[in-house]
Formats: sequence, C-alpha cells, structure tokens
Amino acid sequence: MEKSLKIWLKRLKWHESTISMLFGALVLIVAGVLVYNYFSGIGEEAQEEVLEVPTEEYTLQLDEQEGRLVPAGLPVEHAVSSGEHLWGISEKYYGNGYNWLDIAQVNNLKNPGLIFSGQDLTIPKVALRVPSQIAGASSIASSPDTITEGSYTVVRGDTLWSIAVRAYQDGYQWTRIYQANTDIVSNPDIIEIGMELTLPR
Repeated sequence: MEKSLKIWLKRLKWHESTISMLFGALVLIVAGVLVYNYFSGIGEEAQEEVLEVPTEEYTLQLDEQEGRLVPAGLPVEHAVSSGEHLWGISEKYYGNGYNWLDIAQVNNLKNPGLIFSGQDLTIPKVALRVPSQIAGASSIASSPDTITEGSYTVVRGDTLWSIAVRAYQDGYQWTRIYQANTDIVSNPDIIEIGMELTLPR
C-alpha cells in the first residue's frame, strides 16, 4: 500500500509540472482573448455611437394655398449652428434666401445680421417670397447715397444688404458682392470697418 502511494505521488509530481504548464498556457490564452475583446469592443461601441447620431435633414415640400406656394411641415424650431446666417437658413426651409425677412420678423431680431450658435429660431409657415413681393426693401439701407464706383470701403453700420441697395438699388444683389469678396469676407453677416469691397459692375 505504501509502495503504491509512493508511486502515485511520484506520478502526481511528474504530472504537477505538466499541469502547471497547461494551466499557465490556459491563463495566457484567456487573458489574451479578454484583452482582444476589450479593445475590439471599444471600437465597436464608438462605431455604433457614430451610426446612432441623428442627421438633421429637411426636405422641401410645397403646398399650394390660395394660389401661393407654402412649404409643408412648418412652423418648426431651428437651432442655429456655427457659421449660419439667416439667408442660408431661409434657403434650407424655403428653397431661397428671400424669406429671411419673415424669420427675422417672427423672432423679433433687432439685428438680423447677428445670430449666434445655439440660438433657437422659429421658422414660420409663410408663402415663398420673390424679389418683386418685397415692398420697400430699399428702405433698409443705412444710407441713401448711391454708390457708383467699382469698390467701396466699409463704414460703421454697413451690411452687404445696405451696400447692395446703394450700389444696385436691389438688396438681393448682396450675394454678388459676397461672391466677389470671398477672399476677405468669410461670413456674409459680418463685415469689418475699413474693408475694401469689390463691387461687380
């Protein structure tokens, strides 16, 4: 009995080193799988988060009401993003920039040229505007003096709209001024005193 116990203990001792090596290898494999799953899980979570971010899309659909075209789905609230201006927001919801006047009026904006990131604006349900429907648009000009030259130096209180009224007798021509001066004007709502603007003729 003693002999068989000694033999069994000898065998167990021999197997003990083998078993230890097997357990060590198993621990390494399990640890490697856990580390791999951890890091690959982080990538998947990040990808899922990106996919779940909603994209704000607005599709212009028009309804005819009393012979006038009115965008469907309005009124809505619009949160201003960095770099946005009323003309661009109007283009998004009305298909043209001319309805910026309605957005400014409904939101009681004292200076329509200054809107801020994060500001909430109501986009009203109104008919699409065309330039011929704007009564007295030239009265927005900051100065009645006509500009006849091909360039103009910005003074306090000027906007691209007011300059366009004085230069072309049409405030909606501000886009021509903006496009001709994109090298110095990054945001059409903000022009600086002393800027030398080119006025296309």
